[in-house]
Amino acid sequence: MVHVLSSRTLLQPRDPERSRRFYGEQLGLAVYREFGTGPERGTVYFLGGGFLEVSGRSQAGSSPAVRLWLQVADAAAAHEELLAKGVEIVRPPVKEPWGLVEMWIEDPDGTRIVLVEVPEDHPIRYRPGI
Repeated sequence: MVHVLSSRTLLQPRDPERSRRFYGEQLGLAVYREFGTGPERGTVYFLGGGFLEVSGRSQAGSSPAVRLWLQVADAAAAHEELLAKGVEIVRPPVKEPWGLVEMWIEDPDGTRIVLVEVPEDHPIRYRPGI
């Protein structure tokens, strides 16, 4: 088996500066590292237990098959914070039939981002033996 030491999701946006403003300023992700120079330099952001790298440039739009799933402590608070920062909300927080509270936004290239709150009584929080 491959021994994975680290991982990250790679995005090549149409406009790297616009995407860095979105992820860094509007979404408020902390920077893990930066590399290279110029407008197509790379920026790697912390994503909880993973990383998101925005680097290079693409002429193609995002694929509807790619989505980011980000767990937040409070979806309603995230909703208010993102609205105040001018982020367009595709769908406000809604408690889904499976018990998670989900809110949908998109990055500047249309990559769907699902912000998820896991309520304290949700089974996903239960880990037998712990």
